Amino acid sequence: MKKLICVEDDENISELLAYTLASYGFEVSVCPDAGTFYASIEAELPDLVLLDIMLPDEDGTEILKKLRKRPRTARLPVIMLTAKSSQLDKIKGLDGGADDYITKPFDIMELISRINAVLRRTSPDDSSDTIDYNGLIINPSGREVFADGKKLSLTYKEFELLYQLVTHRNKVLTRDVLMNTIWGTNFEGETRTVDVHIRTLRQKLGDYGRFIKTVRNVGYMGV
Repeated sequence: MKKLICVEDDENISELLAYTLASYGFEVSVCPDAGTFYASIEAELPDLVLLDIMLPDEDGTEILKKLRKRPRTARLPVIMLTAKSSQLDKIKGLDGGADDYITKPFDIMELISRINAVLRRTSPDDSSDTIDYNGLIINPSGREVFADGKKLSLTYKEFELLYQLVTHRNKVLTRDVLMNTIWGTNFEGETRTVDVHIRTLRQKLGDYGRFIKTVRNVGYMGV
């Protein structure tokens, strides 16, 4: 049984989520604030977190930022579930490391489908082993990348892009595929964000950036 934590201060919403998700086979814990949530994950990590932004003691985006900085929770699946529905809020949440972003009010069946989709994407595999990519050392479990012995400072999305390109080496990944895999959405067809992240990733990789090839009018490929 998959364990979920719902970080939500609205009692009506949290009760609805807990009841409905439990009926679909999930074990659900509710945390009304950041303090309760931190204590909960110290005891045991869930399989996925549903995270509101507007909480009484700490902004949800700040919670997400802290999760992504800690090795223990860096790859913890997080879906933002919030009333903040502007495109800017969505971009901020996804770029901050959210695996998906769902706005209130939401359709419960769609929410369940998207929870299952994130769980499939983020399920454990053999990715914990260190990868040597043309001399670039990648540690997926710790989300660390080393170039010539020096640790690189990559954002959450930059690491995910690199990981996808490395694990699908010599295979062309379209911008749409990268958006769906990493951002969990087609972003309403707005795939220019992929190009921006690839550009900054190449800059940070230095000489190793040459191993990320642009396939004109299609996408990118790790070689």
